[in-house]
Amino acid sequence: MSHANASATTPRLFTPFRLGDLDLKNRVVMAPLTRNRASRHDDAPNALNVEYYRQRAGAGLIISEATQISRQGQGYIWTPGLYSAAQVAGWKAVTDAVHAEGGLIFAQLWHVGRVSHVSLQPGNQAPVAPSAIQARTKTYIESGFTEVSPPRALGLEEIPGIVADYARAAQNARAAGFDGIELHGAHGYLLDQFLRDGSNRREDAYGGSIENRVRLTLEVVDAVTRVFPKERVGIRISPVSPANDARDSDPQALFGHLVAELDKRGIAFIHVVEGATREARDYLPFDYQALRKAFRGAYIANNGFTRELAIAAVENGEADLVAFGRLFIANPDLPERLRLNAPLNTPDVATFYGGDARGYTDYPALAPQAPAARAAM
Repeated sequence: MSHANASATTPRLFTPFRLGDLDLKNRVVMAPLTRNRASRHDDAPNALNVEYYRQRAGAGLIISEATQISRQGQGYIWTPGLYSAAQVAGWKAVTDAVHAEGGLIFAQLWHVGRVSHVSLQPGNQAPVAPSAIQARTKTYIESGFTEVSPPRALGLEEIPGIVADYARAAQNARAAGFDGIELHGAHGYLLDQFLRDGSNRREDAYGGSIENRVRLTLEVVDAVTRVFPKERVGIRISPVSPANDARDSDPQALFGHLVAELDKRGIAFIHVVEGATREARDYLPFDYQALRKAFRGAYIANNGFTRELAIAAVENGEADLVAFGRLFIANPDLPERLRLNAPLNTPDVATFYGGDARGYTDYPALAPQAPAARAAM
């Protein structure tokens, strides 16, 4: 079958894609999803996590749940890290299982900054932030959801240590067998806090102008691309999402500048949360296609996509790939279900955060089709 004939019959969403130097089997990406099921004593992935990711290896690319680069980077209980030998070993079991199923997986590297609680911080210290401004948001600790703790501003002399923590986590991701990494630059966490004038009131080289506010993110990109080839590095951004009290006076100018700088660095992709997380895609006016045009790498679109929207976005050239979150929670075989336009399982919201196999690894896959049914398709 020629490529032209294939594309005429199969929506491009379900066709292979070359991402950097990797060949993806389809353009359906599993978005990072915090599920709070790491081992409780050491925040290492465990056998339950291995099975969860193995079940979802049909994605063109899996992006792991957000994974803290250090104890200081943790903001929610029972989330996994990438800073200890036990955590690296736990993730190695995950990546081995995904690779055995023919899948690809990137680690999402995360520092939550001010979105944390003293009970999760080393020595019960205050969380760190660009400026000492408490976020109007909640986090999840052993007793349930609670207000985040007031943060302290990072000293200028501490910032190189943060960059070094990202580089070390990237090295650990390589040791754990990940195919690449995604930096979490979205949803009001540390990198996003530095980007935005609503949370960054610094008066040094990391605050004030847009050029200064993007400095930390670009330093982290430069550091991790010395560990992984640039073709194996991406970043997630959420230009207008108000998640975790993220606010900026001019997101179009801010993210336009950031993406132009990322383009110069030749990284593999930008993963863009369009609109407000879990809310309207048109939450605030924003020209996402301006970012797409300014960036020569791949554009992964995310947030509230249905099958129809995703197919259209790729067919129209508005995105190269589409990431799905909640639908992947409930449908381990989501790419196949989307391809067949099969019914979808409904996610059980009550089991999203914490717990055991229920609502995690017990969602059914489609029954295998009989050979005659496949031949008739």
